[in-house]
Amino acid sequence: MTALNLLVVYTDRLAECRDFYSELGLDLVAEKHGDGPEHYAAVLADGAVIEFYPAGDRPPTGRLRLGLSVAGAQSRTVRDPDGRTVVVNGV
Repeated sequence: MTALNLLVVYTDRLAECRDFYSELGLDLVAEKHGDGPEHYAAVLADGAVIEFYPAGDRPPTGRLRLGLSVAGAQSRTVRDPDGRTVVVNGV
């Protein structure tokens, strides 16, 4: 069996992405490990973790399509602050 357990998104718009994904229902928590940068992480219902890091010296995560199942949400397709496609499936 193979399962996704971690997705890391690098962005130049950390605060905007935090706000955007929080509004979609992700419970993002600020984290900082050792000397690393402050970033935001959410644990999904299946235990997978999605993290948003400042791009810093890394290139931002480019073209990506994410699908999120969100309780009580209306199904729709939106774009995050970096232009990535996010498909929201209401459940």
